[in-house]
Amino acid sequence: MLVRGGGPVRALGTRHSFTDLPDTTGTLVSIAGIEDPPVLDETARTVDVPAGIRYGELAQWLHRRGWALHNLGSLPHISVAGALATGTHGSGDSNGILAAAARRIDYVSATGDIETVDATHPEFDGMVVGLGAYGVVVRVTLAVQPSFRVRQDVYSGLRWDAALDQLDVITRSGYSVSLFTGWTGDDFGTVWVKTRLEADDDPVVEQLAGAHRIGARTPVGSNLTPQGGVPGDWHERLPHFRLDATPSHGDEIQSEYFVDPAYAAPALRAVRELADRIAPVLLITELRTAAPDSLWLSGAYERPLFGIAFTWRNDPAGVRALLPDVERVLADFSARPHWGKLHTLDRAALGHVVPRLSDARALFERLDPTGTFTNTHVERIGIREPRDVSGGRL
Repeated sequence: MLVRGGGPVRALGTRHSFTDLPDTTGTLVSIAGIEDPPVLDETARTVDVPAGIRYGELAQWLHRRGWALHNLGSLPHISVAGALATGTHGSGDSNGILAAAARRIDYVSATGDIETVDATHPEFDGMVVGLGAYGVVVRVTLAVQPSFRVRQDVYSGLRWDAALDQLDVITRSGYSVSLFTGWTGDDFGTVWVKTRLEADDDPVVEQLAGAHRIGARTPVGSNLTPQGGVPGDWHERLPHFRLDATPSHGDEIQSEYFVDPAYAAPALRAVRELADRIAPVLLITELRTAAPDSLWLSGAYERPLFGIAFTWRNDPAGVRALLPDVERVLADFSARPHWGKLHTLDRAALGHVVPRLSDARALFERLDPTGTFTNTHVERIGIREPRDVSGGRL
């Protein structure tokens, strides 16, 4: 009824966007209250879920039934629909982003009707990472696999020269790998390696690119999932943070850019030239990878993904002053932004690095010709065409 009533509509998930992507002058709709239970199809190896369900809740539900998702983000608190819509990725050289598991989408269209599109549809790949720009996703079908075990090990003492020389060695050292740095000095930081286990006593290396495995376990009361090599179930190890705790720092701004792993080392060298300016506003930078896919607006569209993620202090002015220079040095490497995190790239800049941007825009305009699901953000970045105050295209 809200959609049929006319006027702009935007959907909210778990509100983990750091931009004005969800904003609207019209009606905000929360999908968090959709409580239909998941439906598991063991024969098809899929699970059908309400779009607003959080990944951590879905993971627990699946694990109790002996099933798993292929990947999880660092935060289990995010909703399925929100993560898919913004191209949230998780980690692992051989792991697709979270949206790569999508097999079907049910959404409220611009006419107010429930529409269904699945992986057999020729435009499905254009709709999975959709930024809420063509409708309100209400239910999603995801691929699943049998449950598995994982251990997390932290390696400390990594040097910058070793990190840059052996990035590929490091990122393929586990099922899911994250590198953390503050950019300054010769000490790069730490590496978190999540190893998928055949048996709980599977061995792991004690040294990785000159860094040494830390045997200490996660402190009691930490918001982190268990580390120190303690084996556990996939849903309690693949995320960095516990579902029952405040994730990350809890008061921050985030930005992230994706380059081809083939150019990761020179891209990091370029960003490191800004280290003295980055350090005062930075909490931490995380580096991760993901496998290529065919999703039009994915950061991994037709190329592997190397993510450079900045968790900034809550200093909007300082971060906004710095981002154009970070984006300038990364432009040489065709960096794409994370859609749900803060960036300053506009339609012209994105047109050079997002190959299917115009195709996605044309698709969304056709699905929503009156602009029900547009806003200034998606118009600014070229996902939708600009409109006047009456909703007409400019």
